[in-house]
Amino acid sequence: MGNNRQQVTLRNATENDVAFLCEVYASTRTEELVLTGWDDGQKAEFCRMQFTAQDAHYKTYYPTARYHVIECDGEPVGRLYVDRWEREIRIMDIALLTGWRRRGIGSRLLEDLQAEGEAAGKALSIHVEKFNPALQWYERLGFQAVEDKNVYWLMRWEA
Repeated sequence: MGNNRQQVTLRNATENDVAFLCEVYASTRTEELVLTGWDDGQKAEFCRMQFTAQDAHYKTYYPTARYHVIECDGEPVGRLYVDRWEREIRIMDIALLTGWRRRGIGSRLLEDLQAEGEAAGKALSIHVEKFNPALQWYERLGFQAVEDKNVYWLMRWEA
């Protein structure tokens, strides 16, 4: 893969990143929002409201989580939210802007988390929407659906 030469780094997200993180969130909703018939302003407002609600949920239910901006060669390209528990590493969210998907960046980050989990004797887990096309990607990386959570699968990887 030619893109292995790209330097992928994580940095802690700050208040200055909120607009970018909202943009990343919105990029994950593009396909489903096409079906609404809304104009761009309505879509943007919906995404802002949903992002704000999701952010509040994460901060309430994952008080010890780390919120990262994914950078590729210094350019912000996505987000990775992770909470590390006693026996498990919970991947709360991993998302890349549309133009940065399918370049191996996400796989590299998950493989790094798998190496961390293996070294620490911890499993990795993530909730994945059942209709998410990334479901097969997680399965390829060794994650298995372990619990049906209505619209989500709880997926788990064990060393």
